[in-house]
Amino acid sequence: MSEPSVLAPAPQGGAVRRGTGLYGFERALARAGLAPVAGTDEAGRGACAGPLVVAAAVLAEGRRGRIPGLADSKLLTPPARERVYAEILRRAAAWSVVVVPAGEVDRIGLHVANVEGMRRALARLQPGPAYVLTDGFPVSGLCAPALAVWRGDKVAACVAAASVLAKVTRDRIMVDMHQRWPGYDFATHKGYVTSEHQAALDRLGPCPEHRRCYVNVARAADRSAAADTAVTDAPFALVGGRDER
Repeated sequence: MSEPSVLAPAPQGGAVRRGTGLYGFERALARAGLAPVAGTDEAGRGACAGPLVVAAAVLAEGRRGRIPGLADSKLLTPPARERVYAEILRRAAAWSVVVVPAGEVDRIGLHVANVEGMRRALARLQPGPAYVLTDGFPVSGLCAPALAVWRGDKVAACVAAASVLAKVTRDRIMVDMHQRWPGYDFATHKGYVTSEHQAALDRLGPCPEHRRCYVNVARAADRSAAADTAVTDAPFALVGGRDER
């Protein structure tokens, strides 16, 4: 099998006119004979705790593929995201989600983890796509020709669908994580850096779900280790016949 194209130019006859709406890219590519079209996006790229979640989606043709309320996941309220998520699962021709643990992000780096997650998510789609739209930056080594779309989650329906799948999946993971480590309040900030999260990180040190490759986490880990060493090495005095540290 020949290696698929890495970065494909906009296909002949596939021009996207302004004002064509969220489904304009898919329609233009279908006119050029490049259907089905998959979109891919991630959630958790900027978080310092929790997994990176990458999703891919192919929307069904025609009216079935029109997802009520679909938009960039960041523009939707949590209840609206849940409703749209359910519609995507019901209406999509194919979808997949890949969860990249924090430890893997630390091991291979954020960008590599993101790209590998996209490749894996797209490879799992059945049927496989004839063309791929990525959000914002080009990705090599995909299973089909691809086009990077600036603000793709706001202008391409399949990318918006992938963003919702990734965001809802990750938010649910972070709410579950809150039950195991309630001191960090993951259910509220979802692992992103907020003043409250940073205060908890400084107070408690990192938990196993924090990404050590992030500077603020590494500093908190160093401070926690230094504090533990200071306690271990603290001098003691004999008080009432007992060692008091």
